[in-house]
Amino acid sequence: MELNRKNIIRLTTSRLSGWILILVMVFFYGCKVTYSFSGASISPLAKTFNVQYFQNRAPIVQPGLSQNITDALIDKCKAQTSLKYINSIGDVNFEGEITDYSTKPLTVGADALAATNRFTISIKVKFTNAIDPNLSFEQTFSGYKDYNSNLDLSAVEKDLSDQIVEILVEDIFNQAFVNW
Repeated sequence: MELNRKNIIRLTTSRLSGWILILVMVFFYGCKVTYSFSGASISPLAKTFNVQYFQNRAPIVQPGLSQNITDALIDKCKAQTSLKYINSIGDVNFEGEITDYSTKPLTVGADALAATNRFTISIKVKFTNAIDPNLSFEQTFSGYKDYNSNLDLSAVEKDLSDQIVEILVEDIFNQAFVNW
């Protein structure tokens, strides 16, 4: 190949294009945010998560509820993110406590008796994001289900509790990872 002015310009232009391409790729790789089908956007620097056991500090303590909430949040994070669960402090961490577990009359019927009751569970959550502390939060999440007052709470409690826990875990996950 003869090195004349035309060939030198072509060679210089192709090398410059190559460098620009490399710089653009490095820049976009450094600014990468991982998206998943769940809508979660998690920094690629985050590799691990931890969920501390949620203590039950509600006036009424339901046995097993603390473990159900803790396990449900771990399962949700495992299923919807690529983060690895660890038993020590992770890149993102959840901790909290159950603050309310109650049922109250919601509507009153013609006979002055409650027609509908509302069953409520509230959880205070502290989420710490060690990678991006601006995404950390401390917030109370509440979920409820209404049920017919003709039913005894003990007859519907397990089913309603499971439904509320699912709602709460979804809300906590969205607040931590979906950022919408």
